[in-house]
Amino acid sequence: MSKRTKIVAIIMATMMTIGLAGCGGSKSSGKEKLTVWSHLKPGENDEIQKLASDWGEKNNFEVKVVEDSGKMQDYKEAANSPSGPDVYYGSPHDNLGAFQKADLLEEVPSGMINESDYTAKNVIDAVTINGKKYGIPIAQEAIGLFYNKKLVKEAPKTMEEVVSIGKEKGFKFNVTDFYLTYGLITSDGGYIFKNNNGTLDTKDIGLNTPGTVAGYQFIRDLVTKEKLMTADINDDIAKDEFKQGKTAFYISGPWNVKEVKDAGIDLGVCAIPTLKGKTVTPFLGVQTAFVNKNSTKQEKAWDLIKYLNENNTEILVDKGNRIPVTKSGQDSDVFKNNTNISVFAESAKNAIPMPNIPEVQAIWDPAKNNIKSMIAGDLDAQTTAKNIYDQVVEGIKQMK
Repeated sequence: MSKRTKIVAIIMATMMTIGLAGCGGSKSSGKEKLTVWSHLKPGENDEIQKLASDWGEKNNFEVKVVEDSGKMQDYKEAANSPSGPDVYYGSPHDNLGAFQKADLLEEVPSGMINESDYTAKNVIDAVTINGKKYGIPIAQEAIGLFYNKKLVKEAPKTMEEVVSIGKEKGFKFNVTDFYLTYGLITSDGGYIFKNNNGTLDTKDIGLNTPGTVAGYQFIRDLVTKEKLMTADINDDIAKDEFKQGKTAFYISGPWNVKEVKDAGIDLGVCAIPTLKGKTVTPFLGVQTAFVNKNSTKQEKAWDLIKYLNENNTEILVDKGNRIPVTKSGQDSDVFKNNTNISVFAESAKNAIPMPNIPEVQAIWDPAKNNIKSMIAGDLDAQTTAKNIYDQVVEGIKQMK
């Protein structure tokens, strides 16, 4: 199915279910309609629909939550349709820049976000573009170090310890995935785009500093020197070996906790240990909610988001294995009792939000391709850093 066909299929499914709803809206049995597209999991969406219906009963609205499993960029076309969504719920924050550039995001109304309610400034930074807020954080995620308690009694304190133990008991993860390796590469002074008080400077790229070269060297050594994994490593290989009990360590996020535990692993999770005495700052991913600028019912759409966010903690933790973004969410029993998930919150405290501007798309392929060449032994760390920097700069130029 083509991309356009997928978009049309989602829109038609919405229309068939609730009529000509969404931004144009129509009335049925005295009720106005709101359409919510959700990028959450099916189990989460079922419960979010119940909450949305509760809000609808109190406000004389019919609310339909439509699962969107397509590519996030499909929203740009759908949001301009008369039957497009009023609300998008669960969008990864790094898509906000593309939507804002396309003039599809309504700025968050004053008073909707009380920053003191949130766990850290980084979740607010994730929804801020050029000093303005375009989404409301609903959940967050950051990676951690998985360890098999049958092979390792307690969580290691340093990555050097992970490597040392890994030589005997195994350590594998997808080192070609820049999302997973970012913190290890930049812990000694690197960054993607310089953050100037909420504005990311795409002309100040920190991917070719002495610190990042040292980070690339660490990644290279895992494969070429320590022989902990082969150059064809990917996440499926690393995860399967950890699930089979063949390796003591694996780096991933809360989305893989259930699968690993279902495989019978006595799982422990900790924040990524220090590297060369430096705190590792992985990427932070934030799921957000926002209102379509083309919606004719923006005030009610924001009110619905507020209601959902005030009542979603149990759903997001139990059904989605997600980390709450609010202090009250992390103080809840449902979160505190989920020990494997709550540990990721410690990692999230040190995490850096993925860039939320369109230029971030220039990062992924150069990083992946050059790291692959590096761990194959074709590039040294310094050349890898220079190549990635040069290719990101060129990629951004091509986007202009």
